[in-house]
This record gives sequence, structure tokens and C-alpha cells, in this order.
Amino acid sequence: MEILIAVIIVAAIGLIAGIGLSLASKFMAVPVDEKQEKIREALPGANCGACGYSGCDGYAAAVASGEAEPNKCAPGGETAISAISEILGVEITNEPKVAFIACKGNCESTAVKYHYEGLKSCSAAALMHSGPLACSFGCIGYGDCAAICPFGAITIENGRPVMCEDICVGCGKCINACPKSLISLIPKDHKVTVNCSNKEKGAPVVKNCKTSCVGCKLCEKACETGAMKVINNVAFVDYSLCDGCGKCIAACKRGVLR
Repeated sequence: MEILIAVIIVAAIGLIAGIGLSLASKFMAVPVDEKQEKIREALPGANCGACGYSGCDGYAAAVASGEAEPNKCAPGGETAISAISEILGVEITNEPKVAFIACKGNCESTAVKYHYEGLKSCSAAALMHSGPLACSFGCIGYGDCAAICPFGAITIENGRPVMCEDICVGCGKCINACPKSLISLIPKDHKVTVNCSNKEKGAPVVKNCKTSCVGCKLCEKACETGAMKVINNVAFVDYSLCDGCGKCIAACKRGVLR
């Protein structure tokens, strides 16, 4: 009888608790935003943070509430943008972009300033007189950008990072990882790139790196659309004006343009 009473008491407690939970789930439930759920389903789930939010859930909530732009998911690309556009009932435009590393110097072409034996990190090496290379603007090559890339688009070859544009989704995480600010996002259909960021002028430029831009302005003079400009002693491309004619590449005597 004592066992039976105990079973009845436990069963009664369980029944009361179950009824309480049922009522709580009904009256205290948080309304579900169907739009947010659909947007989340349209995202790839990479949770890379390139959109500026902690992950896909946070970004979906921000887009649904109108807090965030709906075209910030680089990994999702056109597929995600098209799906979100249909969910929101608006037209969303997006220009595919890829990361570009503006430095052509490698171990053979760049002079060394000192022998570095510290932590193999670009950020750490850059703290000591801008790094071990003679060019204070150039890539240090320890691969901070490659380490942070969530898609494996950057590899280190011959002491320098190499970008695979077919893999890169333009998330931009590598941009903040570079202590020299050599990485930027450019249109995926670009025709010309300036593979140098050296802003020095005069003899040190040629001495420090065999493949550096010397700011001679030959590319600027050859460009008929005004897309090429030399700013702070280094060439710059305005991709909104570039038609890909290639005359600037032919004019460059240093092989900086590609």
C-alpha cells in the first residue's frame, strides 16, 4: 500500500507539472517570425561572420527586422540573394567580389632587412620595424590571411599568399587579418589589378623590391578612360571606369599590372 501511495503521488506531481508546462508553452510562447525562419533557411549556414553578425541566425533576424542589408551574405552568393529577394518581395542587386592581395613581391624579388625568429605571424612580425622585409609596405608572408579564411581560398606558396578566385566568396575576413592592409575586395569580373602597395618614391623603391610600382604614371597616361590613377606614388584602378583594354599593362615597365 505504501508503494502504491508513493506511485500515485509521483504520478500526480508529474501530471500537474505536465499541465503546467503545457499551459506555459501556450501562454508564454514567443511568437515565431516566419519571414526570419525562411531567410535562415535560404542562408548557407557557414556562420563565418562576414555579414557583421555572429552567425546566420543573427543575420537572418537582422534582415527580417530591416536592420541589415539583405545582400551581405558572401558565401550564399546569388543563390541566397535570389531566395531572400523572393522572401522579402524586393529586388536585390549584388556585384560578386573576390579578395585581392596587392603585393607581387616574393622571396626572390624582395630584399630582407633583418632575420626574424619570432612568432610566425604577420601581425607579430609587423610590430618589429614593420617586419623583416626591406619593403615596409609589402606582404610578410606568414599566412595570417590564409589561417583565417574559412573556405581555404588562400594558400602560401614561395613565402607569399596566393588567392584562388574560384574558391573565394568575398567574405572579407582576410582583410582585417592583414597588418599591412594589402587585401581588398574587387569586382570578380575585374580585368586589371595593381600588384603593389609601396608608397615610397625614389631609389629605395627599386632597391627594396624588384617588382614594385615606382609611380611613373605611364599606366595613367596610357589609360584612355581615366581608370588608372597614381595616388601616393602607387597606381590605383577605378573599376567603374576600366574597360579592360590592357593598354596600361603594356605601358608598365615594371610588370606591376596584370
